Amino acid sequence: MKQRPKVGVAAIIRKDGKVLIGKRKVPLGKNKWAFPGGHLEMHETLEDGIKREVFEETGIAVSEITFFSVTNDTSIKDNTHYITLFFTCNYISGTVQNMEPHKCEGWEWVSWDKLPSPVFLPIENLLKQHVNPFSK
Repeated sequence: MKQRPKVGVAAIIRKDGKVLIGKRKVPLGKNKWAFPGGHLEMHETLEDGIKREVFEETGIAVSEITFFSVTNDTSIKDNTHYITLFFTCNYISGTVQNMEPHKCEGWEWVSWDKLPSPVFLPIENLLKQHVNPFSK
């Protein structure tokens, strides 16, 4: 069977001039910083995918979900190929919690210009685009 890229979604959640980011524990991207997100489910809308992933991972609700950018993320070392769709959104309610401690060390609000490193490959590729989620 022919392998094909998978579709990932990532939420750049904005609150008080900062974005939410967490340190990954899973093998793919282990010890790298990433935004909440994951795989788009079959027959799921993009907006529903973002809302679901954000809630599953952080316990918070978001609004004003807007397409932001796309990256083509290939890793020969990991034998992976993802198309990652990034969305900006705004925090609306809830207390940030680490809902999946087996996948993430925890969540932090940080300034866009002070993202921790190293970042997960999709964010690394996003940053090469010189974009800013607060200016779009």
